[in-house]
Amino acid sequence: MPQNSTPSRRGILFGSAAVSATALLTACTSNDPKEKDAPAPANAPVADDKPGKAVTIGFAGPQADHGWLNAINDNAKQRAKKYSDVTLEITEGSNDTAAQIGQVQTLINKKVDVLVILPADGKALTQVGLQAMKAGIPVVNLDRIFASPQAYRCWIGGDNYGMGLNAGNFIGEQLKDKANAKVVELAGVDNLELTKQRTQGFDDALKNYPNIKKVARQAADFTVESGQAKMAQLLQAQGQFDALWNHDDDQGVGALRAIAQAGRKDFLMVGGAGAKSAMDAIKADNSVLKATVLYPPTMAASAIDIARAVAQGKGVGGMAEMEIPASITLYSAVVTKDNVDQYLPTGFI
Repeated sequence: MPQNSTPSRRGILFGSAAVSATALLTACTSNDPKEKDAPAPANAPVADDKPGKAVTIGFAGPQADHGWLNAINDNAKQRAKKYSDVTLEITEGSNDTAAQIGQVQTLINKKVDVLVILPADGKALTQVGLQAMKAGIPVVNLDRIFASPQAYRCWIGGDNYGMGLNAGNFIGEQLKDKANAKVVELAGVDNLELTKQRTQGFDDALKNYPNIKKVARQAADFTVESGQAKMAQLLQAQGQFDALWNHDDDQGVGALRAIAQAGRKDFLMVGGAGAKSAMDAIKADNSVLKATVLYPPTMAASAIDIARAVAQGKGVGGMAEMEIPASITLYSAVVTKDNVDQYLPTGFI
């Protein structure tokens, strides 16, 4: 399940990610035109696929009880196999905070070179992140952010606010010429910060379309069963609306069942996260589901890349800095029938 908080919105644009780098710039700041445009040192080490220093990466995540979390584990394992110089020590995974702390401490005691941690609870695991950093083991904090930036070397994760924003803007563009348009929202788990951020982004986007009003919202807890039950309630309460934003494609499976059972085809639906089932439905174009907004589990593969580069003392290709950035926020792309083939390989089961 995606993150429970988001780092401050600082940094520069790096490809499709928002990046905050703490490293010194290698470019010169002189007023001399010849010096001002000087390139980065030619010998600055940059991460690539060539075998380098042997690295042991410890990976600790929560229990894979959700399609997205299972895809996180798969992405990490497959990416590690790509590198002959990487050994991956992966824990069983647990949603019990004490158990996950114990698993991370075991990896610390094994003296792994670098840690990748997707905490079940970012705040609760902050201390063990600090413990690793103090032991000289760099931490790549994946998605659910620790309470202190001192607990990680680099944070990488998705953009929950951006998910809502892009979902809202997509729906807004579809309905911009319709008078008195109505939308409904099927949210996730309401006590999670990520759910609040997704809703806030969605609401902020709708402010750009004064003809659109959100008329109902239900929280569906990220499960197929609750998605079906809560969607049925929405359909019963709302006899007519023009669009639905569903925060999570897993609960969207249940939502689509409820919609089919009700025989409703009078609105468009936008999903969230990027499940393969959602992308298949978008490609088939035979249901109300017309788009999904990504929260890419490929971030786990990128976390392995970052961990390897940090352990080998290398930077990022295409950037002037000699160090890995301090934070990377992934972009929440909107997948439609026009670009679904491009994103299908990233769809999780």
